[in-house]
Amino acid sequence: MTPDGRLVPPPHADERAMLESWLEFHRATLPLKCAGLDDQQVRLASVAPSTMTLLGLVQHLAEVERNWFQRVFAGQDIPPVYEAEKGDGFTLAPDRGIDEALADWRAEVARSRELIATASLDDSGRLSEREAGFVGDQRVSLRWILVHMIEEYARHNGHADLLRERIDGVTGA
Repeated sequence: MTPDGRLVPPPHADERAMLESWLEFHRATLPLKCAGLDDQQVRLASVAPSTMTLLGLVQHLAEVERNWFQRVFAGQDIPPVYEAEKGDGFTLAPDRGIDEALADWRAEVARSRELIATASLDDSGRLSEREAGFVGDQRVSLRWILVHMIEEYARHNGHADLLRERIDGVTGA
């Protein structure tokens, strides 16, 4: 376990345990980046011209969870978490703060876990035609989705590191 309480992925595990533990590690990192900050601080962008914020990242990752696990993997036809926006989650609403966004994100993560609990890594989801154009196939395995989600969280946690350092100088985690 890390000093901040995140479970370190096991150095030796089967493929499924390894993929899920790395995804959980990166999921646990996201709220740490927001811990102790108020709603005004999580709305601060890094530097112009970027408008990326910690609040926007939390919202975006709620959308990402919904898209990959509910829409793509489970084939559900559901709207974005933040319907009024573009669907990527980055748009901030004046009345939505970090507590609400983290609750939304946690609900999406919980639903993602439920949907894959008994699935095989070889089970597939279906991409939209537009998404398939990038991937080269309309079917993607749960294994592919998990690797993609680890990459997505790792990249955005790197953004969150820089945002947090800009806000109050805190680094690491």
